Formats: sequence, C-alpha cells, structure tokens
Amino acid sequence: MLAQILEDTREVAEVNQQLIADRLGISRATVSRCFTNHAGISPVTRAKVFQIAAELGYAHMETRTRSRKVPASRMELCVLICTETKEYFSGGYESPGAQILEGVSEYAQLHGARIEMHLIPPDVSDFDHPEFQRITGLAKRKANGVLLIYPFPEAVVEGLAERFPLVSLVDQYEHNAIDCVDVDHFHGISTLVDHLIAAGHSRIGFYTRKYQVEAGWSFRRHSAFIEKMTRLRLKVDPQDIIGVFPRPESALEESFDLAAARTKAGVTAWICAADHQAYDLILGLKKRDLRVPNDVSVTGFDGIERRGNRPALTTVEIPFREIGASGTQRLAARLKKRFHQSQHVYISGRLREGNTVGPPRE
Repeated sequence: MLAQILEDTREVAEVNQQLIADRLGISRATVSRCFTNHAGISPVTRAKVFQIAAELGYAHMETRTRSRKVPASRMELCVLICTETKEYFSGGYESPGAQILEGVSEYAQLHGARIEMHLIPPDVSDFDHPEFQRITGLAKRKANGVLLIYPFPEAVVEGLAERFPLVSLVDQYEHNAIDCVDVDHFHGISTLVDHLIAAGHSRIGFYTRKYQVEAGWSFRRHSAFIEKMTRLRLKVDPQDIIGVFPRPESALEESFDLAAARTKAGVTAWICAADHQAYDLILGLKKRDLRVPNDVSVTGFDGIERRGNRPALTTVEIPFREIGASGTQRLAARLKKRFHQSQHVYISGRLREGNTVGPPRE
C-alpha cells in the first residue's frame, strides 16, 4: 500500500500536513494529532504518518512551535533508518522497520516524547554528508538522542556517538557508548534447528548473502547455527554454508546454483539468515526444478508478513514492536545516565510453523 501511495511523491513541490493526509486517506487533523502525541491516535497510524513524512521530507519536529503547555524538558528523539527508500517501501513484504517504528511511537506517545524519522541511504558513509546536515534536529543538536534501525557504516556511527546518546535496534556495534536492543539470535536459530531435526533432518545448510552495509545480524545467526550444530554433534560441511567468508560471496543467481547443487549433494534443509532470503531461495530453487518442501525444506528468520502468493514460511517471529518500545525506553534511561556503561538487551522470538518444512526426501 505504502509503495503505491509514494510512487509519485518525489515530484511534489510543496510538502505539508494536508499532503500527508491525502496520501494516507485520513484527515489533516489526524496527521496533526500524530505529531502532538494525541492519546486517541494509534501507534500504527502514527508510524505510517512518520514514514510518509520521512519520505516527503516533512520536518515536523523542527517547524512546529512549542505550546505553552509543552514542557521545555520534553524528549526530542530522532529515528534514523539505513535503507534505500524504494526498498523500505517495497510491496513484497512488510518492512521490519515499520513494525519497530510502531513500538517507538507507542512508547513516545505514552511518555510525551516527540519523534522524527529519516531514511538514510546506505551509501552515506560519514556524518558530514549533506543527508545529515539537512536534518535540523541533528545539525543544530535539537535532538536529545538517536535511535538507529538497520546497520549503518562505522564512520556514521562514530560521528553520531560523539554527539548524541545512541541506541541501536536489531544490530550491534563494537562501541562502548552505544546501547543495543536486539533479538536473541542463538535462541531463534536453536529453535529452527530443533524443529528441523524433529522433522527428520540432519544434513542442514546455512544460506545468506552480502549486503551494501555489512550485516552483523547475518554473522551472528551463522555463528549461532555453527554453535547449535556443534552442541548437537552434527557435522557441517563447509560447502553447505553459502554466503559466509571464507566461502565465495556469490551473486544472487550463482548462490541459487550453489544451493541447488548442494541440495542434490545431500542437503535436505536450508536455514536462511532472513525471511526475504528464504523467499528468494525458494523461488530460485523452483526455477531449478527443486520443490519446497517436497525436495528440500527451507526456513527463514524474522517473521515478516507474507504478501501475494508467497508460501507460508517456517520462521522465527521477531517481536519488532517490542524491540522498538524497549529501545526507546533504553534511550530515555540513557539520557538520564549519559556516561554509564552500555547495555545490550536481547528479546527472544518464537517459532512460527509454515508449509516450507517437511520430512527429508527419501
């Protein structure tokens, strides 16, 4: 829906609350109330309004004047999402970032915090880039703290950490001044392996791929996979690991060829580091005359909602909304104790069974 709504927004000359309302099919009053934390607006609606505002470049936090009833100490938080706009609003599946933002919105509404959201392209490599200078809350230090969603380049993180309290959501950084709220990767992968073993699998492969900004979550899920298989005394052939160093980081179609070849060599199930990878792999295997789950089983990790005729994927649902709320709570605590030791909070996901896992092929 959002992809259709935003198809022609780049051509709009004037951006205001009425334009946002028109795009979403809601009233201007509803949009205005989203920006003032009105109790009658749901976090879901607020999240959608913030997303449209980010896409249109509507800087609501900077342009609004303070009401006499608004205390000067109110938290002003900035949410930065490292993603291409087209990818974020892709109609293929619901973006995890949208669910995280709902949790952020919910906490902000309950505690009187004001938030703004901005999409930052992955090729922005440092904090001095114009993409950051256009954000008044950052350039003029109006924001009290920053929430990061998705992996950012290290130079960007360093620049932000020097200026603001930071909390990263669903990614971890080797920086002692950044808090993190993330899913428990080992618990999720362990649950998937146990589920596959219960279905009769023992030759299990791991599939991932390279991203423009290094995806730490992919490495952690791979590490969790190796640890779990080691604990169970199950051998893992290095060739059954696709997309992880020192194996070649192949192009997408080539990775499907590798997965098909390893399936024919004896792999009966693939654990993918993310749901979108699993959906792509299922399609890639189908084009190579391998059916899921008849010929091979496939699992994902994320629990994103499927759309269209995609199969019901066996996956681990990440509580993205809870991560968003917990991360905002952590940032609020960080503002009160600016230089305390950083904390990492891990929240467990849960198995969601679909129809992409079956017994091993005879």
